[in-house]
Amino acid sequence: MSDRQVEPAEHGTEGPVEDVRIAAFWQAARGHVGFGKLDVIVGESPEDVVSPPSWSYGDDAEAAELLARVLDGRKTANGLAVAELEQVGLEVPRVGDLSIVVDGEGTPRALLRTTEVQVVPFDQVPAEHAAAEAEDDGSLETWRARHEESWRRVLGEAFSPSLDVMLERFELVYPTDGPTPAVD
Repeated sequence: MSDRQVEPAEHGTEGPVEDVRIAAFWQAARGHVGFGKLDVIVGESPEDVVSPPSWSYGDDAEAAELLARVLDGRKTANGLAVAELEQVGLEVPRVGDLSIVVDGEGTPRALLRTTEVQVVPFDQVPAEHAAAEAEDDGSLETWRARHEESWRRVLGEAFSPSLDVMLERFELVYPTDGPTPAVD
């Protein structure tokens, strides 16, 4: 299974309802990234006003477990084939990028900030990254077996041991256990 669903999350047919939930979550989370209430009115940059992109790990039990691991701090990394990103017209994330993770029902659950990005060949993914993804037993062997199987299914002949893989490290910005930062 690839780690991050690269298609925009679609949950049901009520698009505006989803937008309202994302917008409300973003309003609650924005103080955690240093944006205050006045930034919405002043709009110094698009990032101040527009919520970050949202995505999901999917809508099955395994996806729910991955999200739970993000929320409890065990999962701090994602890995995705660059070719998979290109298939859907997305770019490799950059350090500092924000994103909102939604659950299988489309409810926003986590605001993440990308802290590190590397692109490496599949056969050079380090064991530390596999452990940070916190899937299965956390071993590199299991990570490689599962991702190879998934990417062979998705990419077919394009898969090889030299396939470029985007390795993203992230931090959970919101929700947190601490107090909500003051906003203006």
